[in-house]
Amino acid sequence: MLASLIKTCKLYGIDPQGYITDVITRIVQGHPNSWLDQLLPRAYVAPIRAVA
Repeated sequence: MLASLIKTCKLYGIDPQGYITDVITRIVQGHPNSWLDQLLPRAYVAPIRAVA
């Protein structure tokens, strides 16, 4: 299952490690269960990180 998730991330041009880290962080911080479909690779929008 994890290999499939990583492959899907790559197909969408998403860094798998960053994606998994961000999604787990969002879930732990209380991302609403009704909005979990927003965290799927096809709908995922990575957070914009400030560049110093």
